[in-house]
Amino acid sequence: MSLAVIQMVSQDDVLANLASARRLLEQAAEGGARLAVLPENFSAMGRRDLTELGRAEAEGHGPILPWLRQAARDLRLWIVAGTLPLPPDRRPQDKPNACSLLVDEQGERVARYDKIHLFDVDVSDNRGRYRESDDYAHGADVVVSDTPVGRLGLTVCYDLRFPELYSALREAGAELISAPSAFTAVTGAAHWQVLVRARAIETQCYLLAAGQGGVHPGPRETFGHSAIVDPWGRVLAEQAQGEAVLLASRNAAEQAEIRQRMPVSTHRRFMTPATPGPARTEKL
Repeated sequence: MSLAVIQMVSQDDVLANLASARRLLEQAAEGGARLAVLPENFSAMGRRDLTELGRAEAEGHGPILPWLRQAARDLRLWIVAGTLPLPPDRRPQDKPNACSLLVDEQGERVARYDKIHLFDVDVSDNRGRYRESDDYAHGADVVVSDTPVGRLGLTVCYDLRFPELYSALREAGAELISAPSAFTAVTGAAHWQVLVRARAIETQCYLLAAGQGGVHPGPRETFGHSAIVDPWGRVLAEQAQGEAVLLASRNAAEQAEIRQRMPVSTHRRFMTPATPGPARTEKL
C-alpha cells in the first residue's frame, strides 16, 4: 500500500496539530506507505498570525519544519506537508504563500509548491466570506517531482476548479497529483467528489485528495471526504469525516495501459497556459 492520504480536523494549536499528524503518519508508515499526503492547513487552522508564523519558520525559529524533517526521517516516509505559511525563499519579508512542501525520507526538501489559485469567494455558511488573498500571496509555478512511487504534481484545494493547471501537470509528466484541501462543507457537498474524479479522469493520474473533515475555529466546517482516486476515476479509498488514514497502491502497468488505450494527451486541441511562470521539475 504505497500511497497514503491523511484526513485531519486541525485546530489553532500548532503543537497539538503536529502531535495528531505524527500519530497519523505513524499509522500510514505501519500500513506500508512510501508517500503520505497531509491536508491543507494541517498545522494551523483558523490562525490570524500567519505572517508571523511563516516568518518564524523561514528564520528557523518555528516548530513545523523541524518536526516535518524529523517525522520523515523517523518513519522513512516521503511526506507532502499539506500547506503551511512560508514567505518566498528570496523575499522573506513578503506576505507568505500557502506552501505545500514535499520532503523525502531523509527529511530533505525536494519540492515547494506555492498555491496559485486563492479562495476569494462568498459561501452560504456560518462564515460567509473567504478572502485568502488577505493573508497569502499567489504562487506562480507549476511543480512536478520524481518520487519513489511515481512522478508527482503538486496542487492545493481551490486549484481543483482550474483544469488547465492539471493539464499542465500532465504535460510535465505527472503520474500522481496531490490535492491537500480544506473544502467548506457547502462547496464540498456540491462539488468535491466530481472535481476530484474529473481531475483524475482527464489527466489519467492518481489523485491524492487529503482533506480537513470537521469543525474548526472561525467558526468553520470542512467537508472531509478525503479520497484516493485512480486514473480511471475509481475511488479506491474514502473517509467522510474525522481523522483517517487512507491507503492504496499505484498500479503503474494499469495506468500505462489506460493512457495507451485512450491517449487523451495527444488528442488535446486547446491549451491555456496554467500560470505566468514556467513548469518547474524537481528530480531525485
